[in-house]
Amino acid sequence: MSLHDDAELVLKAYDSQDELRRLYLDHLAAHPDGMWKACSAGHLTASALVIDPAGGRVLLTLHRKLRMWLQMGGHCEPGDSTLAAAALREAGEESGIEGLSLLPGGPVLLDRHRIPAPCHWHLDVQYAAIAPPGAVEVISDESLDLRWFAYDEVAEVGDASVVALTAAARERAGV
Repeated sequence: MSLHDDAELVLKAYDSQDELRRLYLDHLAAHPDGMWKACSAGHLTASALVIDPAGGRVLLTLHRKLRMWLQMGGHCEPGDSTLAAAALREAGEESGIEGLSLLPGGPVLLDRHRIPAPCHWHLDVQYAAIAPPGAVEVISDESLDLRWFAYDEVAEVGDASVVALTAAARERAGV
């Protein structure tokens, strides 16, 4: 099964945000290359918010280019077999944490946001990843900083999409 096929299955099974979910599915139907950065109409991306339920905190990265506190994530790559695998790969690469595991149940949220041309849109499929006990983060080349924030601090540093993702991840995790 191709990554494109997996994305369609994941989105068809996602039972929330119906209008946005439909937009993602329509995009994939219209663009066979809709999973890849080269798609000038926009493309799907995969991200994961790293959470530490025992510590009551989330790990955010200060994105090098955007200079914003965000969850880990980015473009799908040819070696990614599924959207979930892409999100987990990105979370591991950008956090440096080994042993992350995605919360069960698929994506926790979808977020469509503008990016500079030539691509114009990211159609982000957002997951949540649990950090193992004693996890130690390591800043990657993509980050200016990497920092844990208590749940109630996220609104002070993150934009509305990060706040919404944190709330959705906490709800899914039951914390």
